[in-house]
Amino acid sequence: MNLLSGIDVTTDALSAQKTRLDIVAQNIANAQTTRTPDGGPYKRQVVSFETELLKQTNGSSLQSVKVGSISPDPTPGDMVYNPQHPDAGANGMVAMPNVNVAYEMVDMITASRAYEANLSFVKNARTLAQKTLDIGK
Repeated sequence: MNLLSGIDVTTDALSAQKTRLDIVAQNIANAQTTRTPDGGPYKRQVVSFETELLKQTNGSSLQSVKVGSISPDPTPGDMVYNPQHPDAGANGMVAMPNVNVAYEMVDMITASRAYEANLSFVKNARTLAQKTLDIGK
């Protein structure tokens, strides 16, 4: 595997993790949103990754990662008794979003660590390439 194709794969992974971080931030921001334009409470969004086969000119191939889909989590949210809430039903119950902030924070930390690991690879590849060029001088 040459260095540049490794960086291409890492770039795709960085982009996928950035999308994941954006969706986690969106979920946290809407953790208390009880009314959306579609009606009802906010539904937590989930990012799904898929692999992508990259062909190279020398006949070998690499696998990269990309965002396959961003879809709503079908898990129902909690029902909370709050008769003063503007979105309360006749029985005083309010449908809350299905966002668990603690879970989202864990998801954010894992996505952040994966992003850091990929960024570290790019930095190390750059250093390695620079050292290789220094040897040739």
